[in-house]
Amino acid sequence: MNRSIVLIVVAALALGTVAHAGTISGKVSGVAGESVVYVDAIAGKTFPAPAEHVVIDQRGLLFQPHITAVLLGTTVDFLNSDTVAHNVFWPSIQQNGKKLAGKNLGTWPKGDKRPFKFDTAGAAALLCNVHPEMAGYVLVSPTPYYAITDKAGNFKIANVPDGQYSVVAWHEGAKTQTKPVAATGDAKADFTLSK
Repeated sequence: MNRSIVLIVVAALALGTVAHAGTISGKVSGVAGESVVYVDAIAGKTFPAPAEHVVIDQRGLLFQPHITAVLLGTTVDFLNSDTVAHNVFWPSIQQNGKKLAGKNLGTWPKGDKRPFKFDTAGAAALLCNVHPEMAGYVLVSPTPYYAITDKAGNFKIANVPDGQYSVVAWHEGAKTQTKPVAATGDAKADFTLSK
């Protein structure tokens, strides 16, 4: 009997120390189309990159999807599904108003793919030297707490541990906006972006 009480007390204490998690939701307005909203870097905290690669296809002379959000350290496979050769490069990675070094992965034929590990947080504008009308974006988030909005600008970031965070809204061609958010249970963060 005494041992059962001890086990119940230990289990109750263990449950009481589990960190609570909630959601951050809201809307990005002032711009048309999809945006990316993410929790900025958390001091003293790093997150393991996923083992699974993300695929961005070059199909129909488009980067598909047009906007891809990934966790820092993620490897993206750039696939060419078109019958023509494609190139992938980005002139720089935009990070907090700074331009960091870009990359050119070269040109390759249909069916081939080239991997690249994104180990710098920020936004990379994808381009193709062969087809200058092609454009896409990779947004590299420093945390796994991010979401791509729907076409109306609505977003929801789930499983965010309770805490005080800087939340960032990014949209191609608009000024990035950052807001402090107290994530306790369900939190709300709305953004109005402009060019």
